[in-house]
Amino acid sequence: MKHQWISVSGRRATVLALACAAVYAGASGAQPYPNKPVRLVVGFPPGGAADILARIAAQQMSLALKEQVVVDNRGGAGGLVATEITARAVPDGYTLLFTSIPHVINPHLYRKVSYDAVKDFDAVIQFVSVPLMLAATNSFSAHSVKELVALAKAKPGEINYASGGSGASSHLAMELFKSMAGVQMNHIPYKGTGPLITDLIAGQVSVTIASAVPLIPQVRAGKLRGLAVTGNKRAGALPEMPTIAEAGVPGYEVINWFGVVAPAGTPKAIGSRINADLNKALTTRTLIDSLHAQGADPAGGSIAEFAAMIRRDFVKWEKVVRESGARVD
Repeated sequence: MKHQWISVSGRRATVLALACAAVYAGASGAQPYPNKPVRLVVGFPPGGAADILARIAAQQMSLALKEQVVVDNRGGAGGLVATEITARAVPDGYTLLFTSIPHVINPHLYRKVSYDAVKDFDAVIQFVSVPLMLAATNSFSAHSVKELVALAKAKPGEINYASGGSGASSHLAMELFKSMAGVQMNHIPYKGTGPLITDLIAGQVSVTIASAVPLIPQVRAGKLRGLAVTGNKRAGALPEMPTIAEAGVPGYEVINWFGVVAPAGTPKAIGSRINADLNKALTTRTLIDSLHAQGADPAGGSIAEFAAMIRRDFVKWEKVVRESGARVD
């Protein structure tokens, strides 16, 4: 995360502070922002990774803003429902969306989407990155990425891989792996990660790429074999596990990011304030440890950096979805 330090002193510092306060006040009328609870919409039900991470972010925002930030779970259609609700909300800073990689996948996956994932939202901050993990059942003969690629090339179409469903990030991440490694494997879609893990442990399927959060306990308990993570660097929660790129497929990278966006047109001062507050929080050891316990790595960074990531991933996943043939009516 890059920091830019601006030195101001005395009268200039006072003027700057007053100017910022005036902008915050102007963003919501006569009252300074915030003067009422802020709603943080989440596209998935309570208890999942998105909900847990959103509640951690909401707590940090509440402390910094000195106002309640309420998590509003609006599950449905892989996050589509929550995204549409936020896109239609008044851009006043009181409705924000805690979103993740489905934000840039769903517009290519679903035939009917009522929003533009890039133009209808203003980036605020990337909160964390959560790696996916390439994992295998313990009886599988491949013990590394290179061995998996070699086996798949020797037996094209014979290895079964599991995903959390057609079009899920676990499906598309493996399709990208297949494309970059030049291999063919047979897709077995499940209705969620839970049943997938159960059958992977039982040896009903051979491999998967899925969220590291539910896989980490199984790997540490010796019930599954972790081969690699999908990020561009090793995960803080799994420093001993290589990335897929360093283990045999150069250039491979899938980052399952989570972050905050706002309806397009939200006053820039509000986004800048939340960005600064969460960037500061993400440097604290307590929060870092809390995120690592969930299998997540703190991210942070500027609004521009997060906006660029969203645009880049929007283009990247359009190609992957198109080549995979995945569609949801």
